[in-house]
Amino acid sequence: MNAYIFPGQGAQFSGMGLDLYENSPLAQELFEKANSILGFTITDIMFEGSAEDLKETKVTQPAIFLHSVILAKTIGASFKPDMVAGHSLGEFSALVANGALTFEDGLKLVSQRALAMQKACELQPSTMAAVLGLDDDIVEKVCATTPGVVVAANYNCPGQLVISGEIEAINKACETLKEEGARRALVLPVGGAFHSPLMEPAREELAAAIENTTFSKPNCPIYQNVTASAVIDESAIKANLISQLTAPVKWTQSVQQMVADGATLFTEVGPGKVLQGLVKKINRASETASATFEANS
Repeated sequence: MNAYIFPGQGAQFSGMGLDLYENSPLAQELFEKANSILGFTITDIMFEGSAEDLKETKVTQPAIFLHSVILAKTIGASFKPDMVAGHSLGEFSALVANGALTFEDGLKLVSQRALAMQKACELQPSTMAAVLGLDDDIVEKVCATTPGVVVAANYNCPGQLVISGEIEAINKACETLKEEGARRALVLPVGGAFHSPLMEPAREELAAAIENTTFSKPNCPIYQNVTASAVIDESAIKANLISQLTAPVKWTQSVQQMVADGATLFTEVGPGKVLQGLVKKINRASETASATFEANS
């Protein structure tokens, strides 16, 4: 069975999407539509902007979404997913790819999500840290016993977990995790505590936007971050999407479940190869690939 997976924030690079724009009339049309929906020329930043320009939240999330979704639409007839999943932001790309959301609605939601998260970050200084080389249950225990807000946020693969929360609590947790034997506990250069209770203001703002958006029955199941299980019901998809901002990304568990349900090939659709690397660490027997577009589609 074919699983298509969609990357999240951090996969952006200067020049992303330019090959699609130059070689596919459909891609060109969708990029121009995106410029109009967003109210600024995101293509200029994607194609010619610096790494610094691309790091701006209002740019990063729509840019990755656009690269992934437009690539999926230009793959051609060979794009036949049996199941999809996306890492954090990538969940929105996956929902457009499996027909649950239109391109326009997906882009509007991603843009609103980016701005809501930016606002939440500005309300309270917070951060995230990558923890390598420890079992999940040890990391969870340290988070639970550290004063302040600090939680497990991204279960990326066995031995790689990202924690999220208040700056002081993260620093304290990192010290304890090193004492517990973590190979590394490294604070990340991010704007805030994503997938933690500190994103509650953003969750409330996004919930209203999601509730007012029409979702269709998807063509295939999506394995959502919040549940790590196959979801096909539109109201459940909406509820999980709303919960996602304050809940952990269960990527390890999602991939394990997809494998258990018959996934043999995982194709990453979008910038970078990060997810392929994580899939290999979760299940060495799985085959992975990068999606490639058909010129003049």
